[in-house]
Amino acid sequence: MANYPREKKVLGHFKFGSVLFSTTLSLFIVGLFGVILIQAKTLTSMIRENIEVQVFLEKNLDETQLKAIRDDLAGRSFILKKDDSLSLKFVSDEEAAATFIESTGEDFTKFLEDNPLRDSFVIAIAEEFQTSEQLASIVKELELIPGVFEVSYMTDLVDSINKNLLKVSLVLGGFILILIITVVMLINNTIRLALFSQRFLIRSMQLVGATRGFIRKPFLARAFMFGMLAGAIASVVLFALVKYTQSNIEGFALLQNQQLLIALFGLLIVVGGVLSVLSTLRAVNKYLNMSLDELY
Repeated sequence: MANYPREKKVLGHFKFGSVLFSTTLSLFIVGLFGVILIQAKTLTSMIRENIEVQVFLEKNLDETQLKAIRDDLAGRSFILKKDDSLSLKFVSDEEAAATFIESTGEDFTKFLEDNPLRDSFVIAIAEEFQTSEQLASIVKELELIPGVFEVSYMTDLVDSINKNLLKVSLVLGGFILILIITVVMLINNTIRLALFSQRFLIRSMQLVGATRGFIRKPFLARAFMFGMLAGAIASVVLFALVKYTQSNIEGFALLQNQQLLIALFGLLIVVGGVLSVLSTLRAVNKYLNMSLDELY
């Protein structure tokens, strides 16, 4: 009878392809959803940056008074700072009149001797100060500045934006929770099935006196390597997908945040390693605690 070579089993070695593919696919899905979240956050910030507060001034203020008001506004912590510059713009009454005439097509200067519009400062508020309560407090605070006639902003628009963003956040949060549970279960089941073929080898090592730590070590080391490799592959694929989308969809690049993307890719690599180690530890401990009858 011919002797066929038997596959040599080495402690800690399990099927490479299936585990790597499943883990990479799971991390890719998580990463893809992470990219969507980054885009949503960037889009939210862009929407909030367009919320403006108008500070209308008293009539006939001189340059010194205007400078004092500007310096006062510039020192407020709630002013949006973008690209190392303040989102603070002065609009004279002449500029306001020209804008009004251009947008409405009605020239009120033909029947009014005096310009009813006022000089104003248009400011953008930092995102962390844009709740309805905070904006109301800011308005009251600005109205106390000497030389300020009135402060206004689009209250209904702000309330609508905040309500809609809250709904979107709750929906995305629910999807994230479901996705995390699904991914953890998928990785856990994949590794558990991959280790199934090693259950008798684990028992053999126990019978010859190997400690639990000695048995676990090669499995955990290999799982950590697989997990980090899967995270790296998923990150590379996601990066290529983002770059491809940027080159083919106009304006898509505006929604990207390079720092958050780099952090996401690093997180995928770390999470891949950690989840693989935890799933492997759970599976190995299960086989270590099984009786011989249960192994069969």
